[in-house]
Amino acid sequence: MKIYRDLFKKLAHQYRVSDPDSFNLKDVDPKDTGGLEGGDKDEAKKVLEDAKHELRDLQNVLYADDKWSILLIFQAMDAAGKDSTIEHVMTGINPQGCQVSSFGVPGPEEMEHDFMWRCINKLPQRGRIGIFNRSYYEETLVVRVHPQILEGQKLPDQFKREEIWQERFEDIRNFEKYLARNGTLILKFFLHVSKEEQKKRLLRRLDRPEKNWKFNVNDVHERQLWYNYQMCYEEMIKETSTEYAPWFVIPADHKWFTRSVVASAVEQAIESLNLQYPRLEHHDHEKIKRGRDLLENEDD
Repeated sequence: MKIYRDLFKKLAHQYRVSDPDSFNLKDVDPKDTGGLEGGDKDEAKKVLEDAKHELRDLQNVLYADDKWSILLIFQAMDAAGKDSTIEHVMTGINPQGCQVSSFGVPGPEEMEHDFMWRCINKLPQRGRIGIFNRSYYEETLVVRVHPQILEGQKLPDQFKREEIWQERFEDIRNFEKYLARNGTLILKFFLHVSKEEQKKRLLRRLDRPEKNWKFNVNDVHERQLWYNYQMCYEEMIKETSTEYAPWFVIPADHKWFTRSVVASAVEQAIESLNLQYPRLEHHDHEKIKRGRDLLENEDD
C-alpha cells in the first residue's frame, strides 16, 4: 500500500506545471495512468480512501489552527469528471469546514460587476476549504471562444481591445498572489479528457435514464469548438501557473486514476503547511484542570 501511496504522490508532482514556459497540452496524454494498469485499480482506490481519511484529519487541524484557508479550483471540458472527482475526493470532510461553489452562466446581477466579483464572494474563510467548480477562469475560456459575450459585460469601450486577454491573465496572477500573501493555499486542477472519451460519456448520459438530466445539447455544440478550447486552456495554464498558485494537468480518461492523483496532490499540499493544533498556555491548563475537578465532583 505504501508503495502505491508514494507512487501517486510522485505522479501528483509530475502533473504539476512547474515550468509553464515549456508547457504544451499535447504532451499530456488524457489516457495516461502513470504506468498503472487495470489490475492496479483496486490499489488506486485504496490510496484514495487513505488520502480521504488523511484529508479529514488535516481539515480538523486546519480549522483549529484558523490561519490558513484552502482554495481548490477545477476546470475542464464538459463530462471530464469535475463533479465526481470533487465528490469522491472530499467525501468524509466535515461539511461545516468545506464549501463547493459552482459557477455557470453569469446572471443579471453578476453581469453588473467585474468578472471576478461572483467568485470573490465565495472565497473560503480561514480554517476552511473552498472548492470552485469552474471559476473566474471561464473569462479566459468561454468568453474568449465566444467573444460576443464580452459585449454583454458592459465594459467601457477603451477596455475592449486586443490586449484584454493578457490583461485578464495579469489580473488573475495578481489576485492569486494577493490571496496567497494573505494565507490562502491555492491549487488548480485541469482535468484533461480526450475528445473520444468525452463523446462516450455524453452518449452514456443519453443511454442511462438516471443520467439524462445531466445532458445539455449545448455540450454537443461546444464540441465543435474543441480545438479552440484546447488552445485557450494551454495559454491559460502557461500564463497563470505560478509557484503560489500552480496548475495540475491531470489525465482524466480513467476516473479511478484521476481521483487518486487529485487526492494525493491536495493531501501533500496541506501537509506542507505543517499545521498544528493551538498550543495551550499555562493558564489554559489551569482552566482545564478546574473544569475537570468541577465535572468529576458535581452532584448527580
